Amino acid sequence: MEFIKVTENKEPYVALIELNRPKELNALNRQLMEEVRDALQQLDKNDAVRVIIITGNEQAFAAGADIKQMADKTAIDMLMIDQFSTWDQIRKTKKPIIAAVSGFALGGGCEFAMTCDMIIASETAKFGQPEIKIGTIPGAGGTQRLTKAIGKAKAMELILTGRFLSAEEAHFYGLVNKVVPKEMYLYEALQLAKEIAQLSPVAVQLAKESINRSFETHLDEGLTLERKNFYLTFASEDQKEGMKAFVEKRNPDFKGK
Repeated sequence: MEFIKVTENKEPYVALIELNRPKELNALNRQLMEEVRDALQQLDKNDAVRVIIITGNEQAFAAGADIKQMADKTAIDMLMIDQFSTWDQIRKTKKPIIAAVSGFALGGGCEFAMTCDMIIASETAKFGQPEIKIGTIPGAGGTQRLTKAIGKAKAMELILTGRFLSAEEAHFYGLVNKVVPKEMYLYEALQLAKEIAQLSPVAVQLAKESINRSFETHLDEGLTLERKNFYLTFASEDQKEGMKAFVEKRNPDFKGK
């Protein structure tokens, strides 16, 4: 792969995807996103992987979409290219994805981070949807996910002005899980991934699906799915092992079955 690096055993059961276009501040061109899509599909099928981290570098998670690829396109060109269809795999990935963000996460980069399940941010991180400044609007979920994450009024302000959020502001508004010093952001993401990876993969995936559904449906439908997935965990060996270990006052040994 040309624009990403994949490490499958960064920690036990943890895979790392690194965006690798440093000269372009990891601008998200179509090839990079296709490589991410392909990597996620492979990792989702890999039983040796339970949690996935996506990161950039200290300067930029991703500074936005690759504007050079879009500047001269017509509306019909953009419709036919359908460049955001590759992003759907991020949302469809069953295993939890943690974004480890340092530096710029702007435009498509902010949308990319929000498509992940959790965000660990360096204190240098800056989030924003500045598309309005180049005559367009977010197109990969920014108007929807940012609004759900931080509320209508603040999302309206950021998207209509193109202003940035600092890491601390992003944490205050609930966009990120944790803010740490620049030298610690990937380490903290790995620690969170390791903690999740020790738990039942079956239960983790069902819990992720249930939480995500709460953003996409009415309460009744979300509750119905949650209840179904709760019952479904009782068909797993992990549930039997987890409850048996609790009764026996020992640590469980989850196998992902």
